[in-house]
Amino acid sequence: MERIEIKAEKRKETGKKATKQLRKEEKVPCVLYGGKGNLHFTAEEKAFKKLIYTPKAFLVDLFIDGEEHKAVMQDISFHPVTDRILHIDFKEIFDDKKVDISIPVHIVGDSAGIKAGGKLRMRRRTLRVRALPKDLPDFLEVDITPLNIGQSFKVRDLHYDNLEILDPAQAMVVGVVSSRLAKLSVEELAAQEAAEEAAAEAAAEAEAAGEGEEKKEEASE
Repeated sequence: MERIEIKAEKRKETGKKATKQLRKEEKVPCVLYGGKGNLHFTAEEKAFKKLIYTPKAFLVDLFIDGEEHKAVMQDISFHPVTDRILHIDFKEIFDDKKVDISIPVHIVGDSAGIKAGGKLRMRRRTLRVRALPKDLPDFLEVDITPLNIGQSFKVRDLHYDNLEILDPAQAMVVGVVSSRLAKLSVEELAAQEAAEEAAAEAAAEAEAAGEGEEKKEEASE
């Protein structure tokens, strides 16, 4: 995974007045947690542009008063009107500990369904994964070549070396839908997919319950 370097300095004050002054100076208040304790720091707003305004995911090398910390961005707050960055949370990472991070999905291949007139439907442009820092990829490649109209890849269908996908197994990542379905609103499609996922989960639970009953009967015999 790509890395980005950000130079910062520890905050001397953390009150509302100090925070307001930092923002006037076009600096962003931040906190780093996950290490020995929470570390409050600040950096120039422009230093975060490459990290935030991009579809890529980065590991961050924070140099706070010259001291290096490896981290990933966990949360960010924006001003509701100006869209300026208000605050960023970072989590410190270590080479021997797994980290949770969102990785972009990269679609490749020529779908048979799209060639037949279907439309590509992306439901998740990123996936939350857990892995050691050294095993984190720049993106998760999904080959849609085998998908026909009405078919999709769900989280459970995707497998990558040395990492675990944390999103729900039943969640759809990408699919090929008919032109009629492509005209559905986002809300209508989400409701339809949610109903399908609920039905699949209910079927899986029923199957598991049936297997449990069979085992009980075998034990009684």
